[in-house]
Amino acid sequence: MPKNKGKGGKNRRRGKNENESEKRELVFKEDGQEYAQVIKMLGNGRLEAMCFDGVKRLCHIRGKLRKKVWINTSDIILVGLRDYQDNKADVILKYNADEARSLKAYGELPEHAKINETDTFGPGDDEDIQFDDIGDDDEDIDDVNIHFLLSYTNWSPYTFFHAYF
Repeated sequence: MPKNKGKGGKNRRRGKNENESEKRELVFKEDGQEYAQVIKMLGNGRLEAMCFDGVKRLCHIRGKLRKKVWINTSDIILVGLRDYQDNKADVILKYNADEARSLKAYGELPEHAKINETDTFGPGDDEDIQFDDIGDDDEDIDDVNIHFLLSYTNWSPYTFFHAYF
């Protein structure tokens, strides 16, 4: 049997994500670029984003970012606009939450922009929700199981009763 002389699998080739903790310089938009917020991930390196100029665009994730920078819904991104297609753009950069807050503080992003809010409710919003007990509490779990079995078999209740009791 041959010796295993490999140095590891594909995760070794990807390397460690060492630059995650480093602070990078904040990149502002230039001519032909726009800030956007991801609405929906479409797959195949594409996403739908709402640009802060009010236009919804189909964006293409460029090869430099693919499999290195993971983009999720509601992330703030910088897109490069196309001269020949107004409804399409290319993703240039993804801002993390701290950078997006800084952009908002500098006035680059509008005040209504929601940054990194994946929760549908804010903290403490679920206290006002009331749940009603709808249904029969006296229904036994055994009755539910019997009704379930009877509905998926062609047995009559009489046959079922004599077969199992």
